[in-house]
Amino acid sequence: MDDAPARRITAAHAARILLVPYSVAVALIVWLPAEDAGRVTGILADCARLLVPLGVPVEVGYPLLEFVANIALFVPLGLLVQLAWPGLGWWRIALLGLTTSALIEGVQFAIPSRFPTVSDLIANTSGSVVGWVIAHAWARR
Repeated sequence: MDDAPARRITAAHAARILLVPYSVAVALIVWLPAEDAGRVTGILADCARLLVPLGVPVEVGYPLLEFVANIALFVPLGLLVQLAWPGLGWWRIALLGLTTSALIEGVQFAIPSRFPTVSDLIANTSGSVVGWVIAHAWARR
């Protein structure tokens, strides 16, 4: 029989562990060459075409869906970081989201088929703050 105390995995430990595969997934999504990333953006284009019967032209629907997708991509960052290190203020999460997004956009300058944009910085930063809000609300309940 083992006399060692049982170790309990806390939400903070789980969040720190989950940050690793999340970071790898984000790196693959944002730094793939355009032809590979096109599989993802192709889904967004298909969704934008589904909005046409509702009166939303593709020229409006696609950028909107892309913006929302960028927000969604960074929600886990804010959520996991807040769970991993409780007590960080929303502004630190926002700064982390902005810094991470700026790094991503900077690297995309070096990938000929990718295009860095200011709207991605805004969406990604917003997504990280939304993640913080979710984690903060969950912790308070």
